[in-house]
Amino acid sequence: MSFLEAIILGLLQGLTEFLPVSSSAHLRILGPLLPSGGDPGAAFTAITQLGTEAAVLIYFRKDLWRITTSWLTALGQPVTQWNTDARMGWLIILGTVPIVVLGLLFQDAIEGVLRNLYLTATMLIVFALVLAWADRRGAKQRPLTELTWKHGLLLGLAQAMALIPGVSRSGGTITGGLLLGYTREAAARYSFLLAIPAVVASGFYQLYKSWGDLGVGAPQTALATLVAFVTGYGVIVVFLKWISTKSYMPFVVYRIILGLVVFALLGAGVLTP
Repeated sequence: MSFLEAIILGLLQGLTEFLPVSSSAHLRILGPLLPSGGDPGAAFTAITQLGTEAAVLIYFRKDLWRITTSWLTALGQPVTQWNTDARMGWLIILGTVPIVVLGLLFQDAIEGVLRNLYLTATMLIVFALVLAWADRRGAKQRPLTELTWKHGLLLGLAQAMALIPGVSRSGGTITGGLLLGYTREAAARYSFLLAIPAVVASGFYQLYKSWGDLGVGAPQTALATLVAFVTGYGVIVVFLKWISTKSYMPFVVYRIILGLVVFALLGAGVLTP
């Protein structure tokens, strides 16, 4: 992988990580089309996601500080004495459990068969339709402060579906939030917060596991991660402003078109599954 390719992949990661379009699908699709060719791999994807999650940590630093300090203060206290931030801390932990468990159980499939491009293209289209239905039918009335334990777990399961490229981590969580009646902004904010433990843990795990194999690719991976961080921060700012007044339909249309393009490229032999 050249440094230019690393910049392109990092830029793509930063642009797509927080949008409901599946960043892992984009990296999986673009990788074989670059001069070096080939799938960048689950490890590269997970490591570059550390850059985008660093952007989340900085953007939501005040929220995260409140949640963390309130959660620590509430340890050992009765549930009735927890404030909203302490409760959110426990909800993030609860919502993280599904993706951790399923990620460990199906690790080999996630790094292998689930990266098949026919499956990726199918997921892009299918979950575009699900997102469109959720955005149209969802009540969009509940604020994030009304998140229940049951809903926190259900949204954790929705996030876990993103282990399949093409589903989208934010897209799965946002779709689930809309179907449960939460506002677009509430669903998006929870998707950002919920992703932090899982993505950071996955990124550092993949970094540790593949450290000896990165070799000459380490500088390129580091560059891609830095580019993803800078780009991702800008996307967070724009995206949260967008969803306060706009619908998710542009992302729905984009996902369907991308899925159809991938099917066409596979059929033409430009891409291999």
